[in-house]
Amino acid sequence: MGTTPTFLAAGSDDAQTPLLQDAVDGAVDYGGRPVARSASGGWRSAGFIIGVEVAERFAYYGIASNLITYLTGPLGQSTAAAAANVNAWSGTASLSPLIGAFIADSFLGRYRTIVVSSLIYILGLGLLTLSAMLPSLGTSDCQSNSAIQNLPCFPPLYQVALFFFSLYLVAFAQGGHKPCVQAFGADQFDGQNPEECKAKSSFFNWWYFCMCGGTFATLLIVNYIQDNLNWGLGFGIPCVSMGAALVLFLLGTKTYRYSIKSDERNPFSRIGSVFATAARNWKTTTKALAADEESRGTLPYEGSGQFKFLNKALLSPDGSKGDSKVCTVGEVEEAKSVLRLTPIWATSLIYAVVFAQSSTFFTKQGVTMDRSITPGFDVPPASLQSFISLSVVMFIPIYDRVFVPLARSFTQRPSGITMLQRIGIGMFLSAVSMAVAALVEIKRLKTAREHGLVDMPNVTVPMSVWWLIPQYVLFGISDVFTMVGLQEFFYDQVPSELRSVGLSLYLSIFGVGSFLSSFLVSTIATATGGDGGDSWFANNLNKAHLDYFYWLLAGLSAFELVVYLYFARSYIYNRSRTI
Repeated sequence: MGTTPTFLAAGSDDAQTPLLQDAVDGAVDYGGRPVARSASGGWRSAGFIIGVEVAERFAYYGIASNLITYLTGPLGQSTAAAAANVNAWSGTASLSPLIGAFIADSFLGRYRTIVVSSLIYILGLGLLTLSAMLPSLGTSDCQSNSAIQNLPCFPPLYQVALFFFSLYLVAFAQGGHKPCVQAFGADQFDGQNPEECKAKSSFFNWWYFCMCGGTFATLLIVNYIQDNLNWGLGFGIPCVSMGAALVLFLLGTKTYRYSIKSDERNPFSRIGSVFATAARNWKTTTKALAADEESRGTLPYEGSGQFKFLNKALLSPDGSKGDSKVCTVGEVEEAKSVLRLTPIWATSLIYAVVFAQSSTFFTKQGVTMDRSITPGFDVPPASLQSFISLSVVMFIPIYDRVFVPLARSFTQRPSGITMLQRIGIGMFLSAVSMAVAALVEIKRLKTAREHGLVDMPNVTVPMSVWWLIPQYVLFGISDVFTMVGLQEFFYDQVPSELRSVGLSLYLSIFGVGSFLSSFLVSTIATATGGDGGDSWFANNLNKAHLDYFYWLLAGLSAFELVVYLYFARSYIYNRSRTI
């Protein structure tokens, strides 16, 4: 939970009220007073916060989903340069939450961070809209001069500078908004209460359901406006959407639960001091460490046996326990809980690489296929991404209302299956989706050869685009398992004061995955396109070998799953948290 939105301290005289019988431990209301369970939090508060996320996703994908079209169109960039800019921006937007979460958990609190980042978000979108509406040399004189001199037409430098400044301002704003909104929403449910614990698990499902609903609306509405009407209007609508989101969030202020500001050291300082002290004591003998453990008795968690080198932070360099710089048992266990996340984070990166393909090569496949529905109307290839959102929207109610209760009857767990089991199932489905994509591409290449179209890159292959739907649907279902599972896992398994950071770690998986995907594609293109030959990603897709790339990703996904299962089986959950 974030800190209270007022300057009233929870422990001040003005905040003293009779203890409520149904008060929520560790939470206060907007005025810093003990908060009643029956009058705060739960779905009444989560509803406001989910609405904010829908509007934010609508705004974000109003830019991201069609950014490459604007860069190659009005800004006049080459396809390669535009793709590089899209990857750099999306990677930055996914990694910036690490900074935003640090600010929230260390200084401002989640509530204030959401408000500030929303204002920056609106400013960025407003400037982006302005940059698209400025008079451009690409509309009149530039067009006529370009036709006469056969030169490319570029917008003025100030317009390009304003556009990119605005674009990265949005990425920076998302860094504060994205991890805090979800963490603040989950904070409205008390994990120690059985009923609210079940509701919290459902919250992550419905959160992703609504998020995909916002994305789906963007693909249907905003992209059409941008392509067929006006870019200024296409960027302006997301700006209005974010303004409405901020108003909605502020309306729920009195219903939210806020955490009590801790008097302890900054959580980053506590965790950092554990690693620093353990490194300082690296020469401490195991005999002294064993003696200290025996004197203290059993450590509070089963995971105390893991990462025993951190237990050296409990001792001073000479093996005594009187040093003021010695860390507490709780601080050591807190550091271990963060360190346990590392192998799960690392073994999820290939999933993120696969995730990046749906908006690139899947779309490129669709461009070459028969997309006609009725005479004169073809399905836009980029709109096929909506089948991912649609499958998520359709499957989450089944998962939440059918699968979870059925699994709960066998496992007796509030969430039906553990978070790590859920993530693993999605990884398996992701590998299957890449195998299906490879088989479809083999079929497409065979059809092109049979009809003599290999040397004709701009001719439609007589194969329906609907062949691509299974791989999109499998992508969507795998998201329901892995994406939602990762969100809940990185929220639940970190210290409560670091939950925004936990969700930013989840988001960073996809930021790093975006950069890894770009690096992998560039490396393969260089390795397979030497000596003037056609690479796996040749411009003429009929001479390319996307099927080889898909098989490679399927193989990497299978390898990732095996390694993931090894670490997942040995992972020790924090017992103070739900699983």
